Amino acid sequence: MTQTLTLLGIESSCDDTAAAVVRSGADGALILSSFVWGQTALHADFGGVVPEIAARAHAERVDLCVERALAEADLSLSDLDGIAVTAGPGLIGGVMSGVMCAKGLAAATGLPLIGVNHLAGHALTPRLTDNLAFPYLMLLVSGGHCQFLIVHGTDRFERIGGTIDDAPGEAFDKTAKLLALPQPGGPHVEREARAGDPRRFPMPRPLMDRPGCDMSFSGLKTALLRARDSVIAEKGGLTVADRADLCAAFQLAVCDILVGKSHRALDNYLALRPAVPAFAVAGGVAANGPVRAALSALCDEHQTRFTAPPLSLCTDNAAMIAYAGVERLLLGLVDDMRLAARPRWPLDPAAPALLGSGKKGAKA
Repeated sequence: MTQTLTLLGIESSCDDTAAAVVRSGADGALILSSFVWGQTALHADFGGVVPEIAARAHAERVDLCVERALAEADLSLSDLDGIAVTAGPGLIGGVMSGVMCAKGLAAATGLPLIGVNHLAGHALTPRLTDNLAFPYLMLLVSGGHCQFLIVHGTDRFERIGGTIDDAPGEAFDKTAKLLALPQPGGPHVEREARAGDPRRFPMPRPLMDRPGCDMSFSGLKTALLRARDSVIAEKGGLTVADRADLCAAFQLAVCDILVGKSHRALDNYLALRPAVPAFAVAGGVAANGPVRAALSALCDEHQTRFTAPPLSLCTDNAAMIAYAGVERLLLGLVDDMRLAARPRWPLDPAAPALLGSGKKGAKA
């Protein structure tokens, strides 16, 4: 990449309003600023994200996030080469807030408008952080998604497996809720698990006895519910140790599922004989320490480079959107004012829908 480009990125697909500025050139990409305005406090009393509350918060904050990102980068709109925005998939109200803000900025400045698939932002993050060469294997594992992708290019993703029900991040959140832990659940379950015995409560590993790379996490969540209820029926409640053991058992099962299916995905990917084999993980669950360690060990066994983004780039952020916008702009993949917000937008449209399909298309 010899051309130097500076892009603003806007992200508002779920419950984080974010803006960032990324500059990319011959020496690689540099994050000039990255600001995320979280909504955890707004949803704390509801046990999960409330779409209407999230959409209103995005509409109120997105322009403020843009101002903050530009100020931290010490740039103005006139210093930019384009505006990238998450155009889906996600909660439609939030996505629309970001898209409309980006359209307004593009109309006012004449800058190119680039709609980015949120999942592509995660999938291309290893190019931002580690300059990985195509093709590489990606495990995209988050609160709403879980899929194995062979990333052949900026706009070419081949899905070779994914969850057929819950995403692991969703399962972490539901586990936290069942055990009266705060949201988002992933960090709290991981923290509790450190003091727990992962072998005390047997947990299932769904689909591990079947070929292929598809995964399932809903049965694991149900098993944890039954184990919790059994302890409560016996003791009249949960002790701190009980909760830690349940968290540890659940987390180990998730690790075993991800590692077992990653082994199969690596076999499929390595059959392509890539010049520099690489396996990347991204998304919110990629911030989980035991998951990272287990996948890194697996890659060592396969003599494959393992990469995971910094924790700040695992969860939703706008830097990944800005960088994906850079790659798309270099290929001439720009949009106009007809850019639409999309609640559903599969990365691999040729792959069969994993989670069902409706009038608006496949979910994943």
